[in-house]
Amino acid sequence: MFEQSSLKFLEKLMLCSGPSGFETETARLYRDYLNGFAHRVYTDVMGNTVGILNPEAEFKVMLAGHYDEIGFQVVYISDEGLLYFRANGGIDKLTVPGTEVEVLTANGGIPGVIGKKPIHLTKEKDRNTAVELEDAWIDIGAEDKQEAEALVTIGDPVAVRRNFRFFGKNRIMSKGMDDKIGAFVVAEALRELSRRQLAIGVYTVGTVQEELGLRGATTSAFGINPHVGIAVDVGFSTDLPDINKKMLGEINLGGGPELNRSADNNVVLVDRMLAAAKAHDIPYQLTCGHRASGGTDTATIQLSRSGVATALVSVPNRYMHTPVEVCDLRDAENAVKIIVETVAALQPGDTFIPGLD
Repeated sequence: MFEQSSLKFLEKLMLCSGPSGFETETARLYRDYLNGFAHRVYTDVMGNTVGILNPEAEFKVMLAGHYDEIGFQVVYISDEGLLYFRANGGIDKLTVPGTEVEVLTANGGIPGVIGKKPIHLTKEKDRNTAVELEDAWIDIGAEDKQEAEALVTIGDPVAVRRNFRFFGKNRIMSKGMDDKIGAFVVAEALRELSRRQLAIGVYTVGTVQEELGLRGATTSAFGINPHVGIAVDVGFSTDLPDINKKMLGEINLGGGPELNRSADNNVVLVDRMLAAAKAHDIPYQLTCGHRASGGTDTATIQLSRSGVATALVSVPNRYMHTPVEVCDLRDAENAVKIIVETVAALQPGDTFIPGLD
């Protein structure tokens, strides 16, 4: 399994709070970690953090995992001192009431809880439906608007309460597993690659604002201009009741990372990854993903400039976009191994043109 220093970094990363557009805390931690082994590290104006091996090399590989997370944002403070909010990213409204949160203010985090009208006062026909966000609020314990305004400012981001834990033999639970587990994987891949002799340049990027439309990957890919791009995100574990395996395939938690075959996955690069996994006896699971293309940083990296050879590696995930997402460390570790062996074998001049022998 991972070294203790890596697991300590993982824990710290998961305990960061960085809703899309407000990833400052996460970027700071990520930058500090990459500085331990990368040849160059920087955070750009968007908030993407980049760690580089061999920055002078002409042939470039980009590894990307987004470290933003879904959350909320304060839009109004009522006379009662309650905070009204909007979603920041794709919120599962069924999980919102009763969620413990933290308002990220300029002076530190303010604890709160998302409240709604008690079920006893709700019309029977509405009791089994999701609450609209406009009918919910955040209670921070303030007695009135003046007290709340002394603590919170309009526009402050709101994150789910920090809740990372190890449980079972190999599994971890946290809010924001999507996709800080991916950001962790590409950081660990860079650390392992820093111990190899490489003929190419490698750029690991913790990207931002993926949950709002792949925004950080768009700008960082344009700036890096890579030949190859590998993104790591979470994928749907289907080893749960009532998930349609006929449409999503057989994906088991702990069965290995998912290697994707879809339109935003270059067939030559995917074949190389499959060959690396087989040659080094690394477990993996083959998937088509839940759509033909798009949805992750892979899609926008692929379309950067004149095009990039891209591949998506997915870490199976349970309960995606809820406060209690679950992944298996073995899947993350094997994702690192496949990426490292694939990238270490690349050479300047390698081509990824489909159908070219």
